[in-house]
Amino acid sequence: MSVLHLLGTAGEGGAETYFVDLLKALKRAGVSEAAVIRGNAGREAQLKRAGVPVKVLRFGGPIDILTKPAAAGFAAVQKTTVALAWMNRAARHTPRGPWARIGRLGGYYSLKYYKGFDHLVANTEDIADWIVGQGWPAGNVSCIPNFAAAPPEAPPVDRASVATPPDAPLLLAMGRLHENKAHDVSLQALTQLPDAFLWIAGAGPLEAKLRAMAEVLGVAARVRFLGWRTDASALYRAADVCVFPSRYEPLGNVVIQSWAHGLPVVAAAAQGPAALIRDGQDGLLVPVDDAHALAAGVRRLLSDPALRTRFAAAGSARVEAEFSESAVVAQWKALFADHGAA
Repeated sequence: MSVLHLLGTAGEGGAETYFVDLLKALKRAGVSEAAVIRGNAGREAQLKRAGVPVKVLRFGGPIDILTKPAAAGFAAVQKTTVALAWMNRAARHTPRGPWARIGRLGGYYSLKYYKGFDHLVANTEDIADWIVGQGWPAGNVSCIPNFAAAPPEAPPVDRASVATPPDAPLLLAMGRLHENKAHDVSLQALTQLPDAFLWIAGAGPLEAKLRAMAEVLGVAARVRFLGWRTDASALYRAADVCVFPSRYEPLGNVVIQSWAHGLPVVAAAAQGPAALIRDGQDGLLVPVDDAHALAAGVRRLLSDPALRTRFAAAGSARVEAEFSESAVVAQWKALFADHGAA
């Protein structure tokens, strides 16, 4: 019996990174699995190194009539008992067959792509409630959060390698260079933090605009655009504070990862971070689109080492109890078992 994961996106992002992380974790836990993915050489190589059989298919638009039957053939060869579709494009191409179909939703997606599916999994309680509110049977909806882990073998990035002074307060912003991620708010906040440096890790369509904005604001000399990175743990370990000002964020995996790495976080109170963070206990929440409040939160953390230590301990406890690899994998294994896969 085997689980077949389907991922129809080719680019790099948080969901795609977590896709690989979860498949590796399930493999370590003894789950028999395979993957059908859209072309991405790095992702294909990572999965194959982990021992996960991979088939690359097109996952095209409505006129793509080849992906679904090819996926069905691969599913049959792999003796699939559960097909798990990651997001809409994968769901559209997930074939019917003698296997259960489960959709994994990391946002408020259109449910038309999941018609006929046996079960849906949301990564937050709010998304799960929203799915039920759309008319999906409550008994066929689960919430399984993302897990976070801090690999012990990943040392912090050498600040000198990124032209950053070793003693400067260092802020880390993670996420695609997209309007939703509000990196522009981080740049505005930096104007009020004259000694701090900001690393922005991510790629996306707004890079040129953000670079120009940094120049206009007079902070370009203290900003480092790192591009898409595969060494997230090393970045978290190098920073002093994580800033996460997203305007729209269903989950906020950056918050969980910050906790796992002992990095205090200041986040905008978008839906996901507001549901995760207990303000003043394991992180700080500030209003969306408020650069002044973001800067004030950062100053508060930088000036209070005891508060940073307390937040780190509280975040670590949250990860261990709710977002550890073992806790999350156990939930997935139970769900797979309920649908005929061990």
